[in-house]
Amino acid sequence: IGPGGVHEKEVVMAIAKELYALLESDTGFKPTMIRSGDYYVSLKGRRDLARQRQADLFVSIHADAFHRREAHGASVYALSTGGATSTAAEYLAERENAADLVGGVSLSDKDDVLAGVLADLSMTSTLDTSLKLGDKLLRNMGGVAKLHKQRVEQAGFAVLKSPDVPSLLVETGFISNPQEASLLASRAYQKKMAVAIHSGIRDWFIAHPPSGTLLAWQKQQGG
Repeated sequence: IGPGGVHEKEVVMAIAKELYALLESDTGFKPTMIRSGDYYVSLKGRRDLARQRQADLFVSIHADAFHRREAHGASVYALSTGGATSTAAEYLAERENAADLVGGVSLSDKDDVLAGVLADLSMTSTLDTSLKLGDKLLRNMGGVAKLHKQRVEQAGFAVLKSPDVPSLLVETGFISNPQEASLLASRAYQKKMAVAIHSGIRDWFIAHPPSGTLLAWQKQQGG
């Protein structure tokens, strides 16, 4: 809760709904909301839902907070390199219990060395896409808000640990900063932030469409 009683959960839901509507109106895109109301979804549950939907991107939207009120700026996070390595190891440890772990490829029938290589390749590719797509979002968000850092930051956030779904955590500003809390509560700012995130996602996937999608077919046709 920020100054003036601004609730993060309400701000980010409003931005997410705006983003959902923008993506839903795009031909070839199909957005999914992790939650549609005021209730809690576990961190693992968020990742699991994205993987169940065979998502090509997972975006977790937040508003930052810090004990010093002057902290400010929007930011984008991808998984840390160390987090990617440990996540690959965790999925390998669980592979006996799951047939579909990495990009539709079963690891349960592979030997340890091959399974390890496949898991590492998937995590490396996923992280690479996350960083490049995150940079696209950050550039767009810089046109709407001051940036906390000029590059995509990396951390071991649990929601970013999908082995085969590029995942980003977006901080839309500091709700602990009075000026930014006021902005975050503003409908106009919420819409601008959603438009910036949407433009980054849309531009990335038009330029780098996943195989087997309408966007990939359109690119092959030259338009």
